[in-house]
Amino acid sequence: MDDTGILALIETARQMSKSDIEEFSEIARALGDMRLLAAGEQFAISRLSGGVSCDVYRVQLDRGPVCVKRALPKLRVEADWRAPPERAATEVAWIRLVAGINPDWVPKILGEDRARHLFVMEFLTPETFPVWKGELAAGWVDVGFAAKVGAALACVHASTAGRQDLARAFDNGAQFHALRLEPYLYFTADRHSDVAPRIREIADGVAKARIALMQGDVSPKNILCGPRGPVFLDAETACYGDPAFDLAFCLNHLLLKCVWHPENTQLYMQSFDALRHAYFAGATWEEPRALDIRVAALLSAFLLARIEGKSPVEYLTAESHKDFVRQTAKELLRLKDLMLANVEARWSADRPSFVPR
Repeated sequence: MDDTGILALIETARQMSKSDIEEFSEIARALGDMRLLAAGEQFAISRLSGGVSCDVYRVQLDRGPVCVKRALPKLRVEADWRAPPERAATEVAWIRLVAGINPDWVPKILGEDRARHLFVMEFLTPETFPVWKGELAAGWVDVGFAAKVGAALACVHASTAGRQDLARAFDNGAQFHALRLEPYLYFTADRHSDVAPRIREIADGVAKARIALMQGDVSPKNILCGPRGPVFLDAETACYGDPAFDLAFCLNHLLLKCVWHPENTQLYMQSFDALRHAYFAGATWEEPRALDIRVAALLSAFLLARIEGKSPVEYLTAESHKDFVRQTAKELLRLKDLMLANVEARWSADRPSFVPR
C-alpha cells in the first residue's frame, strides 16, 4: 500500500497536521503488513489516552474497531525517563501467556509489528469494560470485584512460579529496572536520605528475586471491569522476579484512593482486605508470612514513590494530602517485619481529619 493510497483512506486527512498524517499513515502501513487492513479499505483512526508510556489508537475497520498500541522511547513525564520500545514485544508475550491460563483476563492479540514496536488487540468498549480506576473514583466500589482481581493475580503468579523456561523468556531485568525500579524506588531513595537505605534494600531484593512472573503495572487504571471479571492491560513491564511487587503495586492505589475520595474510604479499605485475602488464598508457591512481609515493605515504599518518584499520582495535589502520605510511608518503612495487617491498621489509625473515619 503506497502513501497516496493510505492518505486517501484517512477520513479526516484535511483536518490533520502533517505530523498526524505521517503518524497515522505509519499505523495504516503496519495494519496493511499484518493483513488487518486491505488495499482500498476505508478506515477512521483516533487517539485514545495512552498514559505516559505509549500511544494508543482506536481504528475503525470494516471488520469492526481495533486497538493499536505503540511504545514510546521517552515517557511523557516531567523527569527524563527513557525505556527501550522493545517492551511492546514483552507485553504481547505476557498477554499470550495469560490467555493460556484464562483468556477472559486479557484482550485478544490480533497482530504484532516488532519493527515498529506496536501491536493490535481487540477493542473493548468502555460501556461493557469500564476502567476500574474510573469506577473507584465515581464511588462505584465493588468489593467482590477487588477479590476477583486478587484471585486472578495469584493464579497467574502460581501458574508461573518456579518456571525456568519463563525465567529465561522474561529475563527483562534491565527493562524492568528502567521502567519500575529506577523511576519509582531508586529515584525516591535519592530524594529521601533518611529512608534511602531501606528503600534501596527493598528494590535490590526485587532485582535479585526469581520467583514468578511479574506483570509490573497492576493498577486500577490498567484493569477493566469485564462481564467475566478483571481484564489486565499494560504488561510492558513484565519480568520474572518477585510476585510481591504486583500485589503491593495494586494495594497501594487502594490506600491512596482513601485520600483522593475520602467519602469512599470504608469501601476502599474493604476492597483492600478482599483483594489481599483472595490473593493469599491462591498464593501456594511459598510460606505466607515471608510473602506478606515483602509485600508490606514494597507497599510502604510505593506510598512514598507515588508522591516523590518520577511518576507521581496525578490526583493528589494538596500539600496536606502529600504530607500525610509521606509521613505515614516513612513511619512504615522504619518498622521491622511489617505485615499488611499492620499497614492497614496504621493507615486507619493515622488518617487525618480530611479522611472520614
